[in-house]
Amino acid sequence: MDIEQIREFCLSLPETTECFPFDETTLVFKVAGKMFLYTSLEAEQHWANVKCDPDLAIELREQYSYVMPGYHANKKYWNTIVYDKAKEEQMKEWMLHSYTEVLKKLPKIKREKLFEQLKKTGNLDDRL
Repeated sequence: MDIEQIREFCLSLPETTECFPFDETTLVFKVAGKMFLYTSLEAEQHWANVKCDPDLAIELREQYSYVMPGYHANKKYWNTIVYDKAKEEQMKEWMLHSYTEVLKKLPKIKREKLFEQLKKTGNLDDRL
């Protein structure tokens, strides 16, 4: 994947916004004002940070050399992925997981509304 594909996928998720809250080169994607992915537009190595279930985060780091503890993030909940080494479907799955991890922490009414919208996009299956 490249940055444009990541951007396109993130913006396809309901109520996703993009911004540059830290500087002009760190692109952040949020849902309901909460970050679910951020990446540098200038880094030599193409990486993105995604939120992750703590147990799954460890499992992914052990399984894939291009998944590491979150760069400049809480390493319990965030993974850094060298996205040009990941398969496209794999990366989409991890971005979607990050998005749903954020949804799980939202108030029930907002969470249910966004999960319903997500189901309509075809991106959400019964596993989540």
